[in-house]
Amino acid sequence: MNTVVIVYHSLTGNTQAMAEAIMDGAKEAGASVKLLPVTEASTAQALEGDVLVLGCPAMGDEVLEEADFEPFFTALEPSLKGRKLALFGSYGWGDGAWMRDWVSRCVSDGAVLYDDQGLICQEMPDAPALVACQELGKGVAVF
Repeated sequence: MNTVVIVYHSLTGNTQAMAEAIMDGAKEAGASVKLLPVTEASTAQALEGDVLVLGCPAMGDEVLEEADFEPFFTALEPSLKGRKLALFGSYGWGDGAWMRDWVSRCVSDGAVLYDDQGLICQEMPDAPALVACQELGKGVAVF
């Protein structure tokens, strides 16, 4: 079973709720999980697992959060080639362009993506969104 490291950024709690549901699903599937807010994570910690799961909401003009998450992700990018990776996040407006751009960056970096879309939900995750998060967790546990 995989060791899964989940690093996320959340201002309102929406992306944190998604991260916790992903963690629950991965644990249920037997994975060892480390859950870290980006402000408490180092790149070394992020790279300790078999699978890295990153979560960030859409900010501003549909971009990754710029003060904490973007610098963290930029520092990780040179280490993503061949790394198993899943992406998730919440948004309040737009159509998910930030996730498409993020997925594209990860593909360019050579990451091995769990899926080619990332998991997104609008605002606070409802019951179906939380189930999707748990399923993502179960999937990355054996990815």
